[in-house]
Amino acid sequence: MKLTWLGHSAFRLETAKATILIDPFLSGNPSFEGLDRGGVVKGVTHILLTHGHGDHLGDTIPIAKETGATVLANADLAAWLGKQGVTNIEAGNTGGTVDFDNFTVTFTNALHSSAFITEDGVSHALGNPNGLMLHIDDEPTIYHMGDTDIFSDMALINELHTPQVGLVPIGDRFTMGGAVAALACQRYFNFETVIPMHYGTFPIIDQTPDSFVTGMGPGPTEVLTPKPGETVDL
Repeated sequence: MKLTWLGHSAFRLETAKATILIDPFLSGNPSFEGLDRGGVVKGVTHILLTHGHGDHLGDTIPIAKETGATVLANADLAAWLGKQGVTNIEAGNTGGTVDFDNFTVTFTNALHSSAFITEDGVSHALGNPNGLMLHIDDEPTIYHMGDTDIFSDMALINELHTPQVGLVPIGDRFTMGGAVAALACQRYFNFETVIPMHYGTFPIIDQTPDSFVTGMGPGPTEVLTPKPGETVDL
């Protein structure tokens, strides 16, 4: 399984039977500038969304129309996407699981907000924010936390799903910062590998993963900090 960080909270995940984009914020993403959009979009079968903010919804609508990929989102966001012309949609909500035959996605809780402001200034409430738990046939279980702060029910998420790979927001201001994110990983999870995200994109959030790396220390969890566009094998 290959995982490519596209900057911010966007990832491309290639499994044996699916090619998945998570929160595909490409256009307007400073960390994605200069990367190959065509290569990122090529062969995409699924788009998974944690919530409706523009830096996560990103290029979902044009990519879905271009590729025919199935889009997974919370029920409110899914309904709104349908009104924007996206036709291949799967809706769910917190606690629910959607089965895509060779992998499943469970919506977990996240402490954040979810709305989209259109160019005419209208704000659309788009349901609750979520994390996404991916159970993939014969591959590691991946937990994309979405945008969130630490919360004690992370312990229950770990008990229910035992994720092996964590994609963890660390940028502060809009999510937990690096030190708190490290505490969340160490107190509530037994990750084999963690990859920090949601940093370095805009000036008002943390620019490096240093505080997270320091907080994780030399413990048993492998901390990977790929550059945007870099692929890691899991």
